[in-house]
Amino acid sequence: MIIAMDGPAGAGKSTVARRAAKALGMHYVDTGAMYRAIAYGIVKSGTSEADAEAVVEQMDIDVRYEQDEQHVYVAGEDVMPFIRTQEISDAASRYSAKPYVRAKLLETQRQIAKTYEVIMDGRDIGTVVLPDADLKIFITANPAERARRRALELEMRTGEKQNVQAIEAEIRERDYRDSHREIAPLKQADDAVLLDTTNLSIEEVVQEVCRLAEEKKHA
Repeated sequence: MIIAMDGPAGAGKSTVARRAAKALGMHYVDTGAMYRAIAYGIVKSGTSEADAEAVVEQMDIDVRYEQDEQHVYVAGEDVMPFIRTQEISDAASRYSAKPYVRAKLLETQRQIAKTYEVIMDGRDIGTVVLPDADLKIFITANPAERARRRALELEMRTGEKQNVQAIEAEIRERDYRDSHREIAPLKQADDAVLLDTTNLSIEEVVQEVCRLAEEKKHA
């Protein structure tokens, strides 16, 4: 079975997909981490945006599963510990819309889906990467709730109080940018199940995803 999970930034896709994959005995594929890895490689190289395409073309990207956890390697370096900073998040948002970045990852993502039973999350998985997925789910939540969750995550990681209003403004700006980008804009696939998580706990969302998956399996 292949499950494609789309939705806007901060909707909890990765957390939900990871937990649901574990519950269902499937592989979790974090495509966002792949884009962040490329962004990290570009930023680390010190190149300008105008010259980034050449850097990406030569970039050695490898996705491995170690103890059932996904790791992304750039030039042999496991970059997972370094790709969650705000700088890399902003760079990933910019570069993920570039055709040469998307082309770099598309076949890798599709090959993983051919190899394993997967839950793959991202912002164009059901519309572009895996249009023939067995189950498509579009996970969302209102911007205020997504900002609250992001602030809590950052506070737990850094121990510093966060400006929720500023985070919400960034989320709204990113939503607009992702929805209006020329290449693969954020949108819900016609055959996707809409799952609004604004008033749901993570556990409730995971349970609903598992229910939908089991229902699809036995349809």
